[in-house]
Amino acid sequence: MPDITLWGFDNSTFVRTVKMLFAEKGETGFKQVPLNVLKGEPRSEEHLQRHPFGKVPVLDYDGTRVLETAAIARFLNDKLPGPSLIPATAEDRARMDMVIGVIDSYGYGALLGGVVAYHLFPDFVGGKNEATRQKGLETGRTVIEFIVKTRGSSPFVAGALSLADLYLAPVITYVAMTPDKDALLGTAGFAEWWDRAQALPSFKATQPRGR
Repeated sequence: MPDITLWGFDNSTFVRTVKMLFAEKGETGFKQVPLNVLKGEPRSEEHLQRHPFGKVPVLDYDGTRVLETAAIARFLNDKLPGPSLIPATAEDRARMDMVIGVIDSYGYGALLGGVVAYHLFPDFVGGKNEATRQKGLETGRTVIEFIVKTRGSSPFVAGALSLADLYLAPVITYVAMTPDKDALLGTAGFAEWWDRAQALPSFKATQPRGR
């Protein structure tokens, strides 16, 4: 049995992505060390030795340390038994990678930093800024429209369940808690994916524990 430690707290969408992957793979033997981002704990000197930019998650796996969610997810997908969460075809892998890239580059900042922060934790971002919220809504809609277009008629983002869905679902969880949820999640074609994602056992098993 591998020795696995995951650094990061449950309210992090990126930590939840990794925990959903563990659940999909049936891996229950990992140790989690909570580090609360909202309290600044990842900026401690101890954690900066693990991650030079003070981010979570960080994974230790049998003496190998892996940083950044994209690398952690691919590493665990390869190391752990169970069905692969990376598509078999080049076309579907490209769909998965495009959506992950769009979430990382545009979606996270717009949806979490712009919309969710405005409503749920404004003090963490220096107070409510309506211009930032409006920009988040505009960019967020573009991101969701791109995801809907990329998914097409597939049940999930890139055909079968993939890492892209595990990236997206934790972010949308917080969007769904805000008064702006209908403006974003009402995008034509998105509700079907969201209903399917919420029904996943891995989604139900990794609900964030309050705020």
